[in-house]
Amino acid sequence: MLSWLAKQVLARNMRSLSAGDPAPLLKMDAEDVSFRFPGENSWATELKGREKLAEWLDRFTAVGLQIEPHDVALKGFPWKQTICVRGRSYLDSPAGERVYENRYVIWGRISWGLLRDYEVYEDTEKSRALDDYLASVGKA
Repeated sequence: MLSWLAKQVLARNMRSLSAGDPAPLLKMDAEDVSFRFPGENSWATELKGREKLAEWLDRFTAVGLQIEPHDVALKGFPWKQTICVRGRSYLDSPAGERVYENRYVIWGRISWGLLRDYEVYEDTEKSRALDDYLASVGKA
């Protein structure tokens, strides 16, 4: 039941992010949230704080990336929960051609309803190819 509820909330908030509004997703983050997106591409980062994460998400929405969760697992007591999300992100060109698609896993720690720490894992080769596409259309 807990995982189902978490998926409903995340799906709604990720739809808002995909539509250009990161605010609902950011409300789930602690003020001092730690976020990591490893890899060798322009998206790679390790940051601390909701404001810094908001800047990263602003680029996400400016580019027009879409994100959706497929599976969510949430376990633990309210003061120490673990969340795992598996899903996909993608980008279509203005002509409707799929120019980027990737699978991701988010692994995080929640305490008292706020995401405190999380990391996103995905195919970094595809993220690098997205960088190349964005550079070719002047959105680097």
